[in-house]
Amino acid sequence: MTPLEVDAGELTAEEIIDAIRDGQRVVVTADLFGSEQTLTLRHDGETFYCDTPTRLHKHDDEAGMLTCIEKMGYAKQGDA
Repeated sequence: MTPLEVDAGELTAEEIIDAIRDGQRVVVTADLFGSEQTLTLRHDGETFYCDTPTRLHKHDDEAGMLTCIEKMGYAKQGDA
């Protein structure tokens, strides 16, 4: 399946989670620490992953991933 490529703030957190749940990798371009970076959000059927240029974040459940997406500003502001 082709990854879904988006800019940070383009989709709601729920839209991102829906795509991940459907088996897509979501590739997000975001401003991290003053420079444009690309990161990948994915799910292997058991664990949710957020692969950033500096760290691999793992989340045991959808709620943890949703919190990360919102906290890091990958989703549209004000939407969940």
